[in-house]
Amino acid sequence: MFRFEKFDVWHKAVDFASLVYRATAQFPVDERFGLTSQMRRASVSVLSNIAEGCSRSSDKEFRRFVEIAYGSLMEVVSQAVISKQQGFIADERYSEIHSIAEQLGRMLSGLRSKLSLGN
Repeated sequence: MFRFEKFDVWHKAVDFASLVYRATAQFPVDERFGLTSQMRRASVSVLSNIAEGCSRSSDKEFRRFVEIAYGSLMEVVSQAVISKQQGFIADERYSEIHSIAEQLGRMLSGLRSKLSLGN
């Protein structure tokens, strides 16, 4: 087992990316290279940055990757707003994405704080 696989926040990020993939599967075909691609890449970036940060040699470096993961999470939230306004996702799906993003954001903030204590 890799170190990052031990983190609940990484598992939550995997679930979040899967949710985003399911939500964007219903987007119009002409959004394939627009919001569909952006939301999917940003959601995968969350879990990828957690994993990559775990490979770093210091908590300070790991913390920076957690900050990048948080930024990617905020990208997805912003893109979900536009998707909802354009009618690409229903209110219920938007609410689900937003709610899980809030949970994931708190988890990332907690991990960042924990890593800050190490330095």
